[in-house]
Amino acid sequence: MSALVKELMQEASYGRMLSDRKVARFSPAEMREAIQELVGQDRLDMANALIDAGLALHPESDDVLAIAALVAMVRQDWVQAIELLTKLMLVQEGAVQPFTHLMLVRALRSNLEPAAALQATVTGLIQYPDHAELLAEQVALFELAGMAHPGAIAD
Repeated sequence: MSALVKELMQEASYGRMLSDRKVARFSPAEMREAIQELVGQDRLDMANALIDAGLALHPESDDVLAIAALVAMVRQDWVQAIELLTKLMLVQEGAVQPFTHLMLVRALRSNLEPAAALQATVTGLIQYPDHAELLAEQVALFELAGMAHPGAIAD
């Protein structure tokens, strides 16, 4: 159990939350690991409280933004997931990972925004033109729209 989770659990046993001062002692990476651990233990309320603290303390952290977006997707809060993934992409600038593009596409699809999801596949494929999952998402979105994929071979 991580030190942060231990401190959170100890305070929770007294019916209290960990103070901002104590949470601030931990790095964004430690916060990400603690949030992952809490989600794995199905302690989503504590994970969400730590996400809120992490976003307040480290609003530009890749670690905090990425885990916050994943937890939002687990909660099926598509609007928050889209906002967090978009912010993560801005923070990462040209170093956005294919998984981040893919998660944004899926969050947009789940939020019933197929046109935006299709545009997100285009953006991802500019950086990663041969990424199989992004290509599959793009084909599925073209099919959803009743259109042939531009790269498809005509019969």
